[in-house]
Parts: sequence; C-alpha cells; structure tokens
Amino acid sequence: MLKRFKIFTAITVLTMVFLTNTNADEKYTANECFEKFSRGTLKFNQALDKAIFKPIAKGYRVLPQPIRTGTNNFVSNLRSLLSFSNNVLQGDLRSAGNTAGRFAINTTVGILGVFDPASKMGFEKKSREDFGQTLGVWGADTGCYFVLPILGPTTTRDAVGLIGNVFVDPVYHLTHNSETDIVVGNENLSEHNYYYYRGTDAVDFRSKNIESFESLEENSIDFYASLKSLYLQNRQQRILNSPISNKDSNDSDWEEIDNQ
Repeated sequence: MLKRFKIFTAITVLTMVFLTNTNADEKYTANECFEKFSRGTLKFNQALDKAIFKPIAKGYRVLPQPIRTGTNNFVSNLRSLLSFSNNVLQGDLRSAGNTAGRFAINTTVGILGVFDPASKMGFEKKSREDFGQTLGVWGADTGCYFVLPILGPTTTRDAVGLIGNVFVDPVYHLTHNSETDIVVGNENLSEHNYYYYRGTDAVDFRSKNIESFESLEENSIDFYASLKSLYLQNRQQRILNSPISNKDSNDSDWEEIDNQ
C-alpha cells in the first residue's frame, strides 16, 4: 500500500510540474501529438464498437426499463465513492458531504443503491468527479490529445487521471483487499467484481448514447475532429462545474451526448 502511495504521489507531482496551465484562456484546445496514431485508433475502436459493444448495448436495451434503471442506480451509487474522494481532493467539502449523504441513504434505504430515495430527500445528484478533473482543478493543463484503444478519447492529464483513479477509488481497494479475496481455483472472484462493475457501467453508458453517437458520426464532416471538440468541451465544463446543455439529472461521463 505504501509503495502504491509513493507511485501515486510521484505521478501527481510530475503531472503538476510538466502540465501546469500557462494559458487559461485556451479552454477547449489541446495539442495534437499523435494524430496519425489517434485517427487509426479511432477507426479500430469504431470497428470494435460495431462488432461487439454496440450489439451488447442494444441487447441491454431489451431489458425492462425498471431493471435498467435499477442497474444504473446501483452502479452510479458505487461510482459516487470515486466522486467523493475527488470532491475532498478538490477541497469541495459541500459536494463531498452531499455525495456522502446520497451514498449512505441510497445504500441503506435504497437497498444497495438500486433505488434513489436520496434525490427525493433533497440530496441533489451532481456530476461525476474523477482524478483527471481534480488535476484540472489543481491547475494542470490538458497536455496532448490522443485516442486510446477501447478507452477512447483522452489527454495527457486525463490519462494520468485514469491511473490516479485506481489509487483514490474506494471500490477498487475494497475489491482488491487480499484479506477479503475469494479465490476459487486460480480465479480471484473479489478482484473480478471491480471489472464487472466497470463493465456494466460502460454498457449502460453505451446503451444510452446509441443514437447520439450515430448522429454525430453521420452528420460530421470529420468525425475525429468533432469527437475531439466534444470531448474537450465536456471535460472543461466538468472541471469548471459549469452547466452542461442537454444533460438530464441522470449524469454519466458523456451521458446524453450533446451533438449539436
């Protein structure tokens, strides 16, 4: 654990040193460092999505709405623990208190988060927070924009944030605790639970954005450029906690993608 903390600290310090924002007016821009690679990766991701992820998302849509809503609530409740950690790191104690309150109520009264009584009790559902956003709040610039296989669009700052999420996500640490792991043969079931949770979240997200992605792809002269612009705007708005147009209260990383 100490070793992980040291690695996490080193990553954070290096990011702050090399990515400190020197031009705060460039809100929605990022350098293209690997454009040829990124365009090729995007085509790979599109092919993979067409062959695997989109069919799974469509199959998920066949499930009754109450089941999908309950699944979304359950996963979002777990995901709120990552938001809580980043609320604290950002110094946003008011949001941290709201997130903690929502988690406590929904986990108990809401039966492990399947239902959302917290919203009816005045605990507002806020946007998700992650370590990439925390780095942005701390002043780190976006760095280079590029596209990762499967994971999709990101920037240097957000890629570091993906690593940082592992260190600050309580769900990850709970499911990777060697003292509570359930091992059957060579299979670590407790560890797998984390990836089941993340995979379910991804499928839920994809199912909600089937039409949005199709519309963006069909109506864009340059889909790569449109996706880049959308991603950078979305991330900056989240860092600033500014209102995001055409978003409903059931928020996700890109949920109900704005393709106008």
